[in-house]
Amino acid sequence: MSSTLAPQRPARADTGPRGRRAARRERLVGRLATLGPGLGYLAVFMLVPLALVLSYTLFHRGRFGGIVYEASADNFTRVADGLYLGVIWTSVKLAGLTTLLALLLGYPTAYLIARLPRTWRTVALVLVVLPFWTNFLIRTYAWIILLNSEGVINRALTGIGIVDRPLELLYTPGAVVGGLLYAYLPLMVLPLYSAIERLDPQLREASANLGARPVRTFWSVTLPLTLPGVLTGCVFVFVPSLGNFVVPELLGGGRTVMVGNLIRDQFLKARDWPFGSTLALIVIALLVLLLMVQAWAARRLAGGDRA
Repeated sequence: MSSTLAPQRPARADTGPRGRRAARRERLVGRLATLGPGLGYLAVFMLVPLALVLSYTLFHRGRFGGIVYEASADNFTRVADGLYLGVIWTSVKLAGLTTLLALLLGYPTAYLIARLPRTWRTVALVLVVLPFWTNFLIRTYAWIILLNSEGVINRALTGIGIVDRPLELLYTPGAVVGGLLYAYLPLMVLPLYSAIERLDPQLREASANLGARPVRTFWSVTLPLTLPGVLTGCVFVFVPSLGNFVVPELLGGGRTVMVGNLIRDQFLKARDWPFGSTLALIVIALLVLLLMVQAWAARRLAGGDRA
């Protein structure tokens, strides 16, 4: 006798509230397993020091150094002094000038690299990042050799008769800007290259076919579409330039004081940790504001592109 077996239906997954809660728990566990190490690292090495800096701003320095744990707003009052505001303003000006020069030099460099054959692009990018393979302090000392009164530049200028006596190139604001520009120019070139390389070449061809000259094509097509890379590069250069203290110390010779030097001196020389923490907090606030502006501008540009 033959019998017909009815096909068995596969077990249906529980799609009710219990099943959805289980699925959400699984996704949460997966995210924690993935993000947990990174978030833990940031919490320990960024949030905890930031909380300490924030707490120190509420206290004041003892007579012989150290911290007196008595709440006070004197640190913020001291920052309003013209001397310290002048240092902060000088730092912003030098970092802004460095960023502007990096953009003016970095954009043509990135554009030319993006137009090279693919094999030569790799070579050019390696040359751009090559200075990072050398210690930052050694590279800064090399600029002292180049810029001093008996250095290579002054000898060359006097040797060919352009100047009669050596120029004062070292220990000037210009030397500080030059050192910062040399140190952080690759941080401008790389995001610009990435933005230009992703640009569809047919857009430029379409602009040329419609009768636009190369300059009009650049201002109307290339530059607007690469503005996200411009913003990223500016942030990458401005942020480390503002807080740098090695270049102003070595190339500025103590004559050009930036906020990084001021913070360093408060912690290591004056032993005024509360005031140093207050200065550091102000710099952090400026950088956070800058990052918020950059993120807002990037969202506006992305929205304009989608429109």
